Amino acid sequence: MTTRDVPGAAREDLLRGAGTLATAALAAMEERLPWFRSLSPRDRSWVGLVAQVGVAAFLEWYSTSGGQPGEEPQVGPDVFGTAPRELTRSVSLQQALQLLRTVVDTVEAEVPALAPPGGEQQIREAVLRYSREVAFEAARIYARAAEARGAWDARLEALVVDALVRGEADDTLRSRAAALGWGASDLVTVVVGATPDGQVGDVVATVRRAAAGHGADALVGVQGDRMVVVLGHGSDPLTAAEDLAVRLGPGPVVTGPVVATLAEAGRSARAALAGIVAARAWPGAPRPVAADDLLPERVLSGDAVARRTLVDRVHRRLAQADPALLDTVAAYLEQGRSVEAAARQLFVHPNTVRYRLRSAAKVTGWDPIDPREGFVLQVGIAAGRLAEGPARSS
Repeated sequence: MTTRDVPGAAREDLLRGAGTLATAALAAMEERLPWFRSLSPRDRSWVGLVAQVGVAAFLEWYSTSGGQPGEEPQVGPDVFGTAPRELTRSVSLQQALQLLRTVVDTVEAEVPALAPPGGEQQIREAVLRYSREVAFEAARIYARAAEARGAWDARLEALVVDALVRGEADDTLRSRAAALGWGASDLVTVVVGATPDGQVGDVVATVRRAAAGHGADALVGVQGDRMVVVLGHGSDPLTAAEDLAVRLGPGPVVTGPVVATLAEAGRSARAALAGIVAARAWPGAPRPVAADDLLPERVLSGDAVARRTLVDRVHRRLAQADPALLDTVAAYLEQGRSVEAAARQLFVHPNTVRYRLRSAAKVTGWDPIDPREGFVLQVGIAAGRLAEGPARSS
């Protein structure tokens, strides 16, 4: 029998069975798939409609073509077009294929009642061929949905990072960050460096994987040749920053100060961005380098926040602890870092200079004897003198 011409009565029987088959398939889903039972009534109804339309489309194709090998099934857009695109968020591709398997099993179980005499094997083969095409179409739809979500998520992530950099964190921004996978991280820092070569999507994915390898949350923003990464971690986000620096482009990588919440990330970001501008003045800086370790370079580049910070930590602390400490450190640095020369200028014993230098290191955290830290202190003292204003004439 060439079932291209299915008898009219048999064709009508096939088409009338669509509703019954769809109902049986839904019952099988309820029984076999626990996750299906947990769907909302709305989503279950959409899945049921897809199953009904799919079964009806198969029966229509089979009744008109007979399922002959030369008659390849064409899965029309109506099969999945009945359901909203949002359903791809409620039902994963793996779950969609489980649903398809359940429908196929249901139809195969009803083959004796559907097939004309002697046509059982042929209809089984037709079911498998049609289900294969449905699976391909489902995979295509999910791939397109994933691409659309990926593009939207990338735009949303860029907006979130940009808002954090500007210090515009609010409840809406936190909810958007959560939608992008940001967890309840206790500590946050911002890392800034050059954007590495390659496709933006691939670069961002590499950075995010590196952060995830350290158990850190990451929000990544690509701003032209500069990449801004907001890192969150339960204990120390800077451990992830060290590995992250390897993934960024050539040049300096700067980390902002660690802050307690995502809402405070703007402060860390502003320091890191100021640091990336000033880092050129310290070619030998470690990679990554903390923004606070670039305070003198940031002062020279015109960073008002760095100037106030350095004045507070150097000039003001020394003056408040003991003005003699401030005078001694200044003399030591101005006299070519010579203890003896500083002692002669101050009319004290060299050991007194040495003692005061050690005390100054304890007060400020920077050791005047260390070349780099001495430079930090020298800039801090100069900035403090400028902050005091012009000296009054007697």
